[in-house]
Amino acid sequence: MSELTKPEIDLPEGDPPTELTIRDLIVGDGAEAKPGNVVRVHYVGVTFASGKEFDASWDRDQPFKFAVGGGRVIKGWDRGIRGMKAGGRREIIIPPRLGYGNQSPSSLIPAGSTLIFVVDLLSVTA
Repeated sequence: MSELTKPEIDLPEGDPPTELTIRDLIVGDGAEAKPGNVVRVHYVGVTFASGKEFDASWDRDQPFKFAVGGGRVIKGWDRGIRGMKAGGRREIIIPPRLGYGNQSPSSLIPAGSTLIFVVDLLSVTA
């Protein structure tokens, strides 16, 4: 994964999806993320309704690490990263029930928000 830069997120048209929606923007050619693997990612998150950014690891210049399927992140992330390959960039649209639901962790995320993340998978380790 060479010179990736922070992505801009284009808001989809229409109503937010009610199911997890995954779209590979760049298909990676590295190791595949599977439950139990530790992944290192860069990401940007916006709300579907406003398109306003609420978080981005890029801004801290610090990738985020977590174990896939370990329940340490929202369900939409645990499911949305699976099958992704290192070197890839994926858009993940997460309905509220797989995100934060009505328990918003931040004033930047209204309760019941559908979330859009663009995630760059930097590495996968067993």
